Amino acid sequence: MASRSEPTERIFHRARKDHWPRISHGRGCYLYDTDGRAYLDACAGVHVVSIGHGVEEIAEAMADQARKVAFAYGQFISQPQVDLARKITDMAPEGMDRVFFVSGGSEATEAALKIARKYHLESGNPSKYQVISCWQSWHGNTIGALSMSGRSAWRKDYTPYLLDFPHIAQHSIDELERVIRQVGAEYISAFIVEPVLGTSSAGLAPPDDYFSKVRELCDHYRILLIIDEVVTGYGRTGVDFGIDHWGVVPDLMATGKGLSSGYTPIAATIARDEIYETIYETAPTFVHGHTYGGNPLSCATALAVQEYVERHDLVARCAEMGEAMLERLKPLTELPMVRTVRGKGLLCGVEFTADKTQDAPFEPSLGVTGRIVREAFDRGVLIMPGAPGPVDGVFGDHVAISPPYTVNENEVARIATVLGEAVEAVERTL
Repeated sequence: MASRSEPTERIFHRARKDHWPRISHGRGCYLYDTDGRAYLDACAGVHVVSIGHGVEEIAEAMADQARKVAFAYGQFISQPQVDLARKITDMAPEGMDRVFFVSGGSEATEAALKIARKYHLESGNPSKYQVISCWQSWHGNTIGALSMSGRSAWRKDYTPYLLDFPHIAQHSIDELERVIRQVGAEYISAFIVEPVLGTSSAGLAPPDDYFSKVRELCDHYRILLIIDEVVTGYGRTGVDFGIDHWGVVPDLMATGKGLSSGYTPIAATIARDEIYETIYETAPTFVHGHTYGGNPLSCATALAVQEYVERHDLVARCAEMGEAMLERLKPLTELPMVRTVRGKGLLCGVEFTADKTQDAPFEPSLGVTGRIVREAFDRGVLIMPGAPGPVDGVFGDHVAISPPYTVNENEVARIATVLGEAVEAVERTL
């Protein structure tokens, strides 16, 4: 057996590197490491932290619930679970009145996959099982969620395990209908799509008429429309849910991240009441669930977060600061390697190019995105690296900007300034 040095830590990291700075605490839009250095969190962790770090009243709500009961077996419901379900459905599009609680975004999209399947089984369409999604979309890391995802680089290693689901180009109505007809509508259970893309193509939104046409197609072919709101839900794009920008009511929504602002792992799948009633008209149970789904502690925490958002009018503030962010970022397009700046609310993206005249991407081996992220980090600002390959699954570099909703104008200005400095620093090395 080969000898190895004693590890300084026993963590199975997602990426291996020589040094990991250690977090100490957070306050507002800032994180602090154990050396006392402050970092402006311009990506809200991973588009998660909506109300800022270290909010005392959320910690108090968590402690209050923990003193009562933190976990109860599925033979019970709790008042926090009831209250949070009501809070979520009051925010959701009209008619979306049922909430299935899980622990994270991948579980939420996986639950949507299974709810859609169960609905078709109980409504007399047992051949419907395939889910159409878009290339370069992202719906999660579990096998079902990854099968629906279109992020090529993250699918590659696990291809033998993935379900054979069809994928189409982003925002192509013609291709969506062509694939439905080609595969056969009798086999298509659902179409899953993000209202605004996260780290697969940060801040990318569809044409204005896209979702109304998608809704018409889904209705025509008896296909359920699943909207993935894991990143965009609970105010991130300046409205309660990203789909609200287009006034379309989906059949199912997967939500997560901003539900608890990162104070606890919790997510939820939201369904139209008709979906729920159809399933239980003939079925005694929906055979699916996770150990921590709907636990009282997480529900009480998320409820406190959503009440905080409402009390401080943070969704409107997110819209206001999102406009300010875009205005500050737009001048970056004057830099040679900045291709475009885009976004809705505080979900913004900056995409890079090797040659504006040819609209040519950088070679992936150059690691342009990683270099820019590191330059910003060294200047005390945390930005989110976009997933590789937004152009075609292989080529393309971009970053995401998505700070907490509580970010102020000075912090917005600093984020844009530092990003510009980081881009210029990388430009000098290329």
